Amino acid sequence: MPLSVTGEDVHSAGSISEKPSRDEEKNIVDQHVVVPEFDDPNIDPDATVLDDDSPYPEVRSAVANTDDPDMPVNTLRAWVIGIIWAIILPGMNQFFYFRYPGVTVTGIVAQLLAYPLGRLWAYAMPKVRVFGISLNTGPFTVKEHVLVTIMANVGYQSAYATDIVAVQRVFYNQIYNFSYQWMIVMSTQLIGFSIGGIARRFLVAPPSMIWPTNLVTCALFNTLHSQKYAGIGNRGGISREWFFLYIFLGSFFWYFFPGYIFQALSYFTWVCWIAPNNIVVNQLFGYYNGLGMSLITFDWSQITYIGSPLATPWWAEANVAFGFVLFFWILTPILYYTNTWYSKYMPISTRTSYDNMAQEYNVTRILTPESTLDIQKYEQYSPLFLSTTFALTYGLSFASITATIMHTILYFRKQIWVQSRRSLSEQPDVHARLMSKYPQVPEWWYSIIFLVMFVFGVICIEVWHTQMPVWALVLALIVAFVYTIPVGMIQAITNQQVGLNVITELIIGYALPGKPIAMMMFKTYGYITMAQALQFTSDFKLGHYMKIPPRAMFWAQIVAAVIAGTVQLGVQAWMFTNIKDMCSPTQPDRFICPGTTVFGTASIIWGVIGPQRQFSSGQIYYGLVFFFLAGAVTPVVTYLISLRWPNSVLRYVNWPVIFTGTSYIPPASALNYVPWAIVGFIFNYVIRRRHFSWWTKYNYILSAGLDSGVAVSIIVVYFALQYPKNGNVGINTIQTWWGNTVSVNTADFGFEGGGTPLLVMPDGKPFGPSTW
Repeated sequence: MPLSVTGEDVHSAGSISEKPSRDEEKNIVDQHVVVPEFDDPNIDPDATVLDDDSPYPEVRSAVANTDDPDMPVNTLRAWVIGIIWAIILPGMNQFFYFRYPGVTVTGIVAQLLAYPLGRLWAYAMPKVRVFGISLNTGPFTVKEHVLVTIMANVGYQSAYATDIVAVQRVFYNQIYNFSYQWMIVMSTQLIGFSIGGIARRFLVAPPSMIWPTNLVTCALFNTLHSQKYAGIGNRGGISREWFFLYIFLGSFFWYFFPGYIFQALSYFTWVCWIAPNNIVVNQLFGYYNGLGMSLITFDWSQITYIGSPLATPWWAEANVAFGFVLFFWILTPILYYTNTWYSKYMPISTRTSYDNMAQEYNVTRILTPESTLDIQKYEQYSPLFLSTTFALTYGLSFASITATIMHTILYFRKQIWVQSRRSLSEQPDVHARLMSKYPQVPEWWYSIIFLVMFVFGVICIEVWHTQMPVWALVLALIVAFVYTIPVGMIQAITNQQVGLNVITELIIGYALPGKPIAMMMFKTYGYITMAQALQFTSDFKLGHYMKIPPRAMFWAQIVAAVIAGTVQLGVQAWMFTNIKDMCSPTQPDRFICPGTTVFGTASIIWGVIGPQRQFSSGQIYYGLVFFFLAGAVTPVVTYLISLRWPNSVLRYVNWPVIFTGTSYIPPASALNYVPWAIVGFIFNYVIRRRHFSWWTKYNYILSAGLDSGVAVSIIVVYFALQYPKNGNVGINTIQTWWGNTVSVNTADFGFEGGGTPLLVMPDGKPFGPSTW
């Protein structure tokens, strides 16, 4: 049994530099004091742990500290079920991606449904061999279940590059053949995979790289398969299995209320209901286009919009909450009500880009027939304006880019140096030592994948007209590679990912102005490559926790990624060929392509207008450039102060998380952040301190149950009540009652959901500068 961490305020321990000793003959496990390789806020410096389990109580509660190397994993059953899900999930999600409203079937649904499928296979299939391969290896094992889920997760979301193909068709009338489409999707997906594989010694092997979201998944696997291990503890009460079932059913049935029957429970803007026409009140307390000071929601899907609060460490949630209050409840009102950036003439928080008449910016009015910028038309029309929170989000993104590099240099340099020289068997962690028994994936395998996919990328941009030179592809990949380890380390510790979308738009906008196709491709190769690398790395860590042989993981991820990308392209090609008026705003079946439209508009704004007309000296948003400096300086200040007072609260301050934690705003608001932080405080601070045994046994299962119930309920509500009749079920009954209309009959919601500005220019005059 591992020793519990001492002290009432239990923090998880960090990676340890002292290799623990074991007397193999006498089977005596020595105790040692945890020594961090970097200043890890997750660590309890006074914790004493045992050699046979993780130093982190979070990991101990969710992950078994044992392994059965003989357990079947790479079986025909796992591959068949996994490939089925690798076809169904990407195909279904790609189909509904182009519809509004759409629905996304998440990986947790596949995780739940794969379990009875595996059990049915074990029951029904004969135990015979065909060509030496067993059709039925016995009971459906937890390792097979993990492999199936990883294959389902690899490509369940629409591949980012499919939007490039769609935008080229819809916006620029470029319809290239399937070879181009397939190579660009494969290269963007699998270059990320190869970079993630090469970085795994830094992001997977160290015990300090927790990857908190995976703990919920591991806990659900172990609960479904009734795994027993020491980290659960010996607390009495109902079993994890029954607890999960009760929470799942409660979550499933409850979502019908905020999701359909009583939607005001989701957007619970009770202050706005009292004064629905008071613009200032609605701007401050509204959830749709306001700052969300109403604080309350009864919809778990809204609370987890930015991730589960039960999986994120409380200190990281506190950093996000601090950033939210500082920038969006203090700085945003100051900027807005002082009319900085002419903000009073727009709603306070939207994702819309505006012209000087407060209308949505009409990009077609500034384009030449070749889809390049017509300077004369631009000067006759309008500069581009952003809502206050939208503009501030760009500034915070700038700050997060420099803060990430500085934070990595100051806090992680020793960790990176040590891990670059340490083998898996030398890791001070039981899970790494158990995994070291399996044949590892040679790094040259990942290198071959990288080289092949790089060639695919070069072929795409050279053979077809993409406006993008090879040097830009190389630069994008350098950006992705440089940031993968720093961003991955921050995400693995805090559950928050720093995005590269804005910085890649900025770089290519200055480097290749006026080339929207090149902008889209550079952003994809720079930003999505890193995001894909970290998604694959997260899956690597899941396999690490669940003791999946690395080579089986490698092939499962490669095959699933290829299948998923091919299916998505096939579905997309079929839709554009067979659905009339695809992506038209008046498409009768609502296949209006909202994501593609946003992506295409962004390609014009950043690729055609360009950042030089937004952020250069003398332009409206020039002041936001100084956030780069703020991001570089703030970690240094905190670090120097912490050297003088190492045990102060400043050891928990993480500026990259503060700057990037609110990156979902807009369209997110306090609706998604404040209840998230409150739930996190209650469970990951109060209950964890005062009822640690309950927290250990049930916390991650509670998250899994709530997430699973909502995920399944959303699908049922969508296909049973929203998809039929194009959403007209109950159009004159349940959809019109007070509980479903009160929150939209406010200034917060505004006309067609666009919010309400504080000021309107008289007589239809434009606002803003007279020249631009």
